[in-house]
Amino acid sequence: MIDITHKPTTLREATATALVTVSDPATVAAVREKRVPKGDVLESARVAALFGVKKTHELIPDCHPMPIEHAEVSFDVGEMEIIVTMRVRTIYRTGVEVEAMHGASVAALTIYDMLKPIDKGVVIAGIKLLQKKGGKSDWKDRFDVPVKAAVLVISDGVASGKKEDKAGTSIMERLKKLGVEIAAQGVVADEPEAIVAQVKTWATLGIDLILTTGGTGLSPRDRTPEAIAPILDREVPGIMEAARSYGQERMPWAMMSRGIAGMIGRTLVITLPGSARGAQETMDALFPFALHVVKVQEMAFRHGL
Repeated sequence: MIDITHKPTTLREATATALVTVSDPATVAAVREKRVPKGDVLESARVAALFGVKKTHELIPDCHPMPIEHAEVSFDVGEMEIIVTMRVRTIYRTGVEVEAMHGASVAALTIYDMLKPIDKGVVIAGIKLLQKKGGKSDWKDRFDVPVKAAVLVISDGVASGKKEDKAGTSIMERLKKLGVEIAAQGVVADEPEAIVAQVKTWATLGIDLILTTGGTGLSPRDRTPEAIAPILDREVPGIMEAARSYGQERMPWAMMSRGIAGMIGRTLVITLPGSARGAQETMDALFPFALHVVKVQEMAFRHGL
């Protein structure tokens, strides 16, 4: 199965339909009046649909087992057709569209099986996905002008040339995939004065987003939070709370990160860990969601706020 461990947990929802047609209006009348010899067609199909949803991962090889937290099926009975509508919801890392389609298809097969003794012209005419919600694409803001970002690597080793920068490179690659423009990048040693000077300079240039990497741990030289905190106009604690929660599920040491986030004017500043893995996991946890802060600032600017 595809690795989804990097994905954040979000509310997922999908709705699918299946169409069953018959060759005689009397067949539908028998369904409505519960005169079908095999029993109550719609109630049997409803139960089968729920089983189908929950057993999807057992039959579709690449589907992940997941908690199904809500599933409901409804039937629209016409003169010559029955439309099955299956809705599934969960809070998980991947979507439930296949589960919804599988539930609808099992309901349709159940209807077919129960009606075939009295109508040889029953047809399952189609199964399709109507709607899906909850993936990262639902939370991705659109910008008229590309978001401008700056990435600052804070490391004695990288600044002195003794160590290769991997975290900063990883961050910039991820930002580019999100359509974010890298307007500036830099490297400084673990010195608060140098960190403050660079971040302030970028903020005055109108950079939308500043990401720093390094100096958020507990070694004596890790002083990025102490450098950044005093120059923030407003802290946004929820950003790093989300990052630490995400990281804690994957690495117990995430609790030791002291990263902070906040605003300098209209510029969002986020301090990421210095390790490539820690930086990447923080990016996975926060983006593209954190770009909504930039969108809010853009809208406020347009309205003169």
